[in-house]
Amino acid sequence: MAENLYIDTRGRAERPVPFTQAVIDGLAEGGGLYVPERVPELSLDEIGALAALPYAQRAARIYEAYRIDLPADTIEALMAQAYGDNFDDERICPITSLTASTHVLELWHGPTSAFKDMALQCLPKFFSASAKQLREQGKLDHDFMILVATSGDTGKAALEGFRDAEGTSIGVMYPDGGVSDIQFKQMATQRGKNVQVWGVRGNFDDCQSGAKNVFSDEAFAARLLDEHGIALSSANSINWGRLMPQIVYYVSAYAQLVADGKLGLGDELDVCVPTGNFGNILAAYYAKRMGTPLGMLFCASNENRVLTDFINTGTYDIAQRDFVLTPSPSMDILVSSNLERQLFELTGRNAAAIAGWMDDLREKRRFRVDEGTFAKVRAQFSADSVDNATCLAAIKRVFDEHGYLLDPHTAVAYQAAENLRGENPVLIASTAHWAKFGDNVYRALHGIAPGDPLPDDVAALSGCALNELIARETGATGIPRGLAELDGLPVRFDEVIGNATDDIEAAVTRFLDRLDD
Repeated sequence: MAENLYIDTRGRAERPVPFTQAVIDGLAEGGGLYVPERVPELSLDEIGALAALPYAQRAARIYEAYRIDLPADTIEALMAQAYGDNFDDERICPITSLTASTHVLELWHGPTSAFKDMALQCLPKFFSASAKQLREQGKLDHDFMILVATSGDTGKAALEGFRDAEGTSIGVMYPDGGVSDIQFKQMATQRGKNVQVWGVRGNFDDCQSGAKNVFSDEAFAARLLDEHGIALSSANSINWGRLMPQIVYYVSAYAQLVADGKLGLGDELDVCVPTGNFGNILAAYYAKRMGTPLGMLFCASNENRVLTDFINTGTYDIAQRDFVLTPSPSMDILVSSNLERQLFELTGRNAAAIAGWMDDLREKRRFRVDEGTFAKVRAQFSADSVDNATCLAAIKRVFDEHGYLLDPHTAVAYQAAENLRGENPVLIASTAHWAKFGDNVYRALHGIAPGDPLPDDVAALSGCALNELIARETGATGIPRGLAELDGLPVRFDEVIGNATDDIEAAVTRFLDRLDD
């Protein structure tokens, strides 16, 4: 079978491109997102058989099913590098069952203790392999800078994944004051010669919009190429290379639950995902398209409930919507980029409709899908939002009932799953280790309202010291080394920039000038 090419959700790219080019480009021409021409299908027996393989080999099988344009032995070698002793559990993403019908998929055993590691230990390796192959084919003669907008977790995971990668530098933007102390220190202390971090005045959407504006500035792109021999690319979930590894863990988790005797092969499993930029839950949709017997996909929102409102009404409206800071900051997002891919699939791949809706969102700050598309959304997804107080109450209740600590993002998903579930068992995507958000875990365990100050003696503690206190109080063990050591590392990056396109481009230029010196 021929290789699987990638097409543009807005229909503006001149021609389909292979996987390697889609990964290198990040964003398609005209601002659209890449999706594969064909979504492969696996039989139930093929899915069940994955459980007999180590995780890295499961991932390789999924990539090979997508017919990407890299040799099979290269794919297997890269997967072995991506999912090895850099994870603290050889199962890579183990499943904890709280009850016979509630299963927690722990996606945070990688080096930065967040689910983004599942993709961002993988993407940089495939990015480098793709660039190497394109150079050998004479299709590439420059280096790259990865520009990333983060609401907290993607930034550190991308920095760690691309650290000291040959031919690649990386700059990360996060909302100044909008991430936890641990998240800030993870980024600000990042090691590596090719890395840079900026705080941005504003919220995550300002960071993400700024990055997209920089990507679409053709004059700036030409200047970077001429003066530095650099082209921009992305490690955000707009890059298909970010999404592919996420598909893997849903197929893998289903196979594992069957192997563990917790599901019968062919039984439906609902999935609940704490959702901000829509990439994680979109990966579950593609896993379902591939033949994994997933039932309803539960979209869990925090108080920034734009996705819940869209799934329940068919209207995506941010024109008058306030941006709320919550205990689950990685979900504090109003513009969910990957929804574009989902709508492309549910419209029967109608690029004209997608382009029109995305133009409406940019110009009017809202769009409404047609009734046929809305019916298809409702057939696949259910959605609920969880307010800040309920999120913290869920952390306390799960700890009291099961002796298990949730981070605030996973708590949102747990509560939404309880609200939405039917007869099927539910798999909850657990997206971060609790110790990344110790301040709000402490509030939850001690009945302190969201946003209320911690006791003075507790507030005086660093994030690391607070985690140690929580561990002593709860008996929790195994705070990841990458979190526990942060207080002892020097802060390298504390620059704060504006969110205008010119501000970001100037910061990028200063960074590249330093690298050239």
